[in-house]
Amino acid sequence: MNLFRLDASILPGVSTSAQIADLAEAEWTAAHPHGTVTRRHLGTDPLPAEAWALATTAGATPEAEHTPAQREAVALAGALSEELQNADAAILAVPLYNYGVSQHFKTWVDLVLAGAGPTTPLLKGTRTVLATTLGGGYGPGAPREGWDHSTPYLERVLADIWQADLTLIKRELTLAATTPGMESLKDLAEQQHSLALAAARDAGRALAGN
Repeated sequence: MNLFRLDASILPGVSTSAQIADLAEAEWTAAHPHGTVTRRHLGTDPLPAEAWALATTAGATPEAEHTPAQREAVALAGALSEELQNADAAILAVPLYNYGVSQHFKTWVDLVLAGAGPTTPLLKGTRTVLATTLGGGYGPGAPREGWDHSTPYLERVLADIWQADLTLIKRELTLAATTPGMESLKDLAEQQHSLALAAARDAGRALAGN
C-alpha cells in the first residue's frame, strides 16, 4: 500500500494544515505499518516555475527538436503524474494564501496536468483527504465571504478532474490567536481547531479502510 502525502505550507514548522494531515497520516500508518509513504513538500522544495511552460511548449514541438530544458520539464511532469497515479490513498495539506492557492501548488497541478493530460482521472476512486486552512473567516456573513478562491479550485481539480473519493477538512480563523483585531474570534477559532483535529482522525481511519 502506498500513501501519497503532499504539503504546501511555506511555514512547515508551524503549519496548521500539516497538523491536520499528520493526524490522518498516523491513522493510515497504524493500519498499514508496512506501507510506504511518498512525500512531496512544495513549500520547502518548490518545483521550478518555468517547468510548466517548457513542458507545454514541448507538447507542440517534435520530440527531436526539444531543448534539454524541455526534455527535463517533460520528464518532471511525467514523474509527478505517475507519483500521484500510483497512490492507493492520498493526503494533501494546502493552506490558502492571498485568497487563493499558492503559486508553487498551482505549478504542481499544472505540471501534473501536463504530464497526464487535462482530463485523466489520476485519483479515480482513490480515498483522498484534503486538509485546507485559512487564516481568516470566509463563511456566510463574514466580511470576507466569497473571497476564498482556493477551496473551490482544489475541489474542482481533485474531485472533478482527478475523480478522487474526496474528504475535505477545512479550518478557518487560524490567525485569530495572534492577530490584533481578531481577539473576539479566539473561542470560535479554537472550536474549529478541535473539530478539524477530530475530523482528521476520522478521515484517517476511513482512508485506511477502517
